[in-house]
Amino acid sequence: MSQPTDILQLPLLSRGERLAYGADPLQFGELRLPRGSGPFPAAIVIHGGFWRAAYNLDHIGHLCMALNAEGVATWSLEYRRLGNAGGGCPGTFDDVATGARHLGSIAGRYNLDRKRFVALGHSAGGQLALWLAAEQEPLRGVVSLAGVADLRRAYELGLSNSVVRDLLEGSPDSVPERYDRYSPIERLPLRIPQRLIHGSLDKNVPLEISQRYVDKAQACGDDATLIALKDAEHFKLIDPRATEFEVVRNTVLKLLTNEL
Repeated sequence: MSQPTDILQLPLLSRGERLAYGADPLQFGELRLPRGSGPFPAAIVIHGGFWRAAYNLDHIGHLCMALNAEGVATWSLEYRRLGNAGGGCPGTFDDVATGARHLGSIAGRYNLDRKRFVALGHSAGGQLALWLAAEQEPLRGVVSLAGVADLRRAYELGLSNSVVRDLLEGSPDSVPERYDRYSPIERLPLRIPQRLIHGSLDKNVPLEISQRYVDKAQACGDDATLIALKDAEHFKLIDPRATEFEVVRNTVLKLLTNEL
């Protein structure tokens, strides 16, 4: 999965405060706070990269900074990935769940409003954000940006050199219980608002995956919406300079203010 060069030419990234949620060097998050005294709403932000060690949280940092400018604290999670010791199944998922819970434990120290937490993820991080919403105590909502919301379908399509097979260590036939547990579409209903934003020109994760997920979520009675962006590709959704990012920003803010 390659990134377009314009993403790499963004201004110097301002790092957040790195806080460990576990003993492994990769078990940390970057907390960025808006200006002011709070209490702040917060987004748990999960980066993508097809769950591989080649990609880390740096490439979603500018999205975090853009949300900070709107008064939203961000907790950007790093986690063990394929290629890291302990990454894959279940380590990657355990890390995301533990890291998300850690935000609640530090909410008082940083004056975060625990009643206004959302999860937000891009690509593989979209899958992890939706999965997290099924695992954790209720969030205000979840936003998936070009997320891999259906792991069985992603396996069928052979996305990114069959990375789902590597992640779950098998096919849907050989390890069906893992697909049942970790594929977001299998965990419906979530009973919280779900917003799936996806570009029509996405070559990394086809739009059909989000469409399939939303169709099932709505059939289950969930408040789920697909926001399909015409002529948008995979990385526009996390580039604060792109017009498409306005949709992302507004969607997060509406969830945090109950303007659904």
